[in-house]
Amino acid sequence: MRYGYWLPVFGGWLRNVEDENMAATWEYSKKLAQRSEQIGYDLTLVAELNLNDIKGEGEPALDAWSTAAALTAVTERLEFMVAVRPTFHNPALLAKQAANIDHIGGGNRLSLNVVSSWWKDEATKYGVHFEQHDDRYARTAEWLEVLENLWKRDQFDFAGKYYQVSDSILQPKPLTKPRPTLYAGGESETAKNLIAKSCDAYVMHGDPPEKIGERIRDMAARRERFGLPPMIYGVSGYSIVRGSEAEAQSELARITDVKQSAAGYNNYQQWLSGTQLEQRVSLEDYSVSNRGLRSGFIGTPQMVIDRVADFEAVGVSLLLLQCSPQLEEMERFSEAVILR
Repeated sequence: MRYGYWLPVFGGWLRNVEDENMAATWEYSKKLAQRSEQIGYDLTLVAELNLNDIKGEGEPALDAWSTAAALTAVTERLEFMVAVRPTFHNPALLAKQAANIDHIGGGNRLSLNVVSSWWKDEATKYGVHFEQHDDRYARTAEWLEVLENLWKRDQFDFAGKYYQVSDSILQPKPLTKPRPTLYAGGESETAKNLIAKSCDAYVMHGDPPEKIGERIRDMAARRERFGLPPMIYGVSGYSIVRGSEAEAQSELARITDVKQSAAGYNNYQQWLSGTQLEQRVSLEDYSVSNRGLRSGFIGTPQMVIDRVADFEAVGVSLLLLQCSPQLEEMERFSEAVILR
């Protein structure tokens, strides 16, 4: 199992807790990234939203790409899975930026998490055209074709509905071969078919191992129909590791005490309408980012170790953890689970 975590670019993951003691600052992100690779973490996912999805639109949110570039330069082995949304980035220019960061890290340290957007208000506030669900995925399909071809060859021409490039040249090419890993997630039929055909890895919001196993079997079958090799499978989860189950449950009760007046709940309905989910998400689930509680990394060290083994048994090879406060809880998880 590889252990990754979400970089807290929004200053936390809890909509019911105002101050989680992990500010959305360069200083905190640098400290966390440098420490994480010392205690057994392999990867960090750097989310991309220009408005703060967790603490409210008026709160700070770090830019994903400049943050990832800077962190790559001050760490040694950590992989940065940087989220990228095609509606916000020209594919040729993004291919250039990504190749440059790949060189900064010496290769095999940059990957992309391709996200087809969901938040209409954010797009409007930043002057970006917001499209309906299937149109966004049609754009993403073209975007990926331009990206991959520019990473592989020069004098590339493309004329699609959304993007056009003519005789394009990208140098230097990425060091990572055959290309930086492409991760993506999504639960609609459109999303799953595109990911199975065009990406290398499928990352999922939190759910129990049996549900995740069903998704993996479904994606593996889609992948096989395209005649492509097996994918990497990752899942998100919120961790609460304590000396007793009662202590863990007490912390769970504290963070899910739903306060619908909190600023982070303002976009709940837009999130629901902007995505196509397989199941309903309650306010309690939404109080913690990315359905993380459903993965069940809550309890004593042995309970969490057993839960990790359950995910591994169904085909998961990457965990993307969230916790609060991030640095202290990642230290605890490392000592109790990773290094045992």
